[in-house]
Amino acid sequence: MNKKTKIISAAIFAVLIALLLVGIILTPGAEKEPIKDAMRDGVLHEDNKIALFGLEVNPGLISAYAVSALLILFAAAVRIFAVPRFTQIPGKFQSALEAAVGYFSGLARSNSPHRNGFLGAYVFAAGCYVAVSTVFELFGIQAVTTSGRSVSLPAPLADINGAIAMGVMSYGVILISGIIYGKARGAVNALKDFSLPISMSFRLFGALLSGALVTDLVYHYLPLSFVLPSVVAVLFTLLHAIIQTYVLTMLVSVFYGESTERHPKKIKH
Repeated sequence: MNKKTKIISAAIFAVLIALLLVGIILTPGAEKEPIKDAMRDGVLHEDNKIALFGLEVNPGLISAYAVSALLILFAAAVRIFAVPRFTQIPGKFQSALEAAVGYFSGLARSNSPHRNGFLGAYVFAAGCYVAVSTVFELFGIQAVTTSGRSVSLPAPLADINGAIAMGVMSYGVILISGIIYGKARGAVNALKDFSLPISMSFRLFGALLSGALVTDLVYHYLPLSFVLPSVVAVLFTLLHAIIQTYVLTMLVSVFYGESTERHPKKIKH
């Protein structure tokens, strides 16, 4: 392709983009709900419900099922098709997978030197779920509500119920492991941090919801709704995925290590 052809192609592409933007601006859009109502529903999910087996549920529950199914299918595919083909000299996918597993295993070993087998598996699974759940909203998968409206499925942990479930489950892992391995002392160490599930739940919920609300706010106003939302959405979502995955797995591994810590018996003289 010579220089003249490249210039003509670039000019045609620029004209098409300009015509597309003009069409977007001149075409009347659908009536928007007030921003106050949109942000309120983003927190409480009172209006936009989805029918599931005869029940009206929050969109976040559908997102949670979709993310769980996606992770299970991916894990099964990796185990069946990829793991048997792993070699001594790893390829790109094997290197990436080993790096991820090694990071979470190292996190577990550093915070719980004596009891880290199950911890490594749990923080890896929890970290994958938090990261994929956060990025899930970027795909903009649509669902139809019971009122006939189309809504984008949110991040599962942007629903307070999903965030509380993750926080309570993580605390349950810490408490039960403390009882099993640390006996009475381990149970006391876990129970003294009774506010941990609340803090973990609301940390996840607040961080992810704030990103969703900021993106909705940007989308609501026409002058900002062309280029800026894509930048804001990707920036907030990826940043939250990294930060919340790190924070949750670090908290779980630290408190797990404290509740299962070995205490040598005192020798009586």
